[in-house]
Amino acid sequence: MRKTFIMLGVCALAVAVPRAQSDEARRISEAVTVLSEIMDAGDQSVPKAIMEKAEGVAVFPSLLKAGFIVGGSRGRGVLSARDPKTGEWSSPAFLTITGGSIGAQIGAQAVDLVLVVQNRRGLEQLVRNQFKIGAGASVAAGPVGRDASASTDIQLRAQILSYSRTRGLFAGITLNGSTIRQDRDANDRFYGMGYRTGQIVFDHRGGAPEPVPDWKAALDRYSK
Repeated sequence: MRKTFIMLGVCALAVAVPRAQSDEARRISEAVTVLSEIMDAGDQSVPKAIMEKAEGVAVFPSLLKAGFIVGGSRGRGVLSARDPKTGEWSSPAFLTITGGSIGAQIGAQAVDLVLVVQNRRGLEQLVRNQFKIGAGASVAAGPVGRDASASTDIQLRAQILSYSRTRGLFAGITLNGSTIRQDRDANDRFYGMGYRTGQIVFDHRGGAPEPVPDWKAALDRYSK
């Protein structure tokens, strides 16, 4: 009986691991889809001038927000940073976002959230184990459209520009009080080791298992 129990436990573990890995791979694939659809939206896209100068990009697909006027949010996403010397994008580190409020809201709906990091200081703040928006780096609603200027006072001061898409609408969005944390459990499941966010985006740990090449290709396509 004991031997059978142990074998069943091993079998259950063997089934759980591939399922967990596919969850992380799906998160990356969804981030690729969100970024591609937003950047291919013409006059409703993130301005090319902003993407060309971006030092980091984070995408949170299907972030769930709920409440009436004041509400909360929760979701999971990925972050990659651009190497200042080579211009190459890192593999994605996994993140979670919780709490706070995302603009005026009624009911519950899924939102795609994109953060474009404009400088190294903003990137370092975002990479910390726990980053509360509004308490660290300056975050501002980003401009939208191919010809949108990237030189307004708000954009010059902001270290991170934020965007959201819901029900087909895409616009800069104001985030208040949300907390972004590294998801080391997801890093462990996907890369086989619980790397910290900085080890992946700055030290290039983890390699490039599928579908990481697709994510990097999307970042290259829209930032060059």
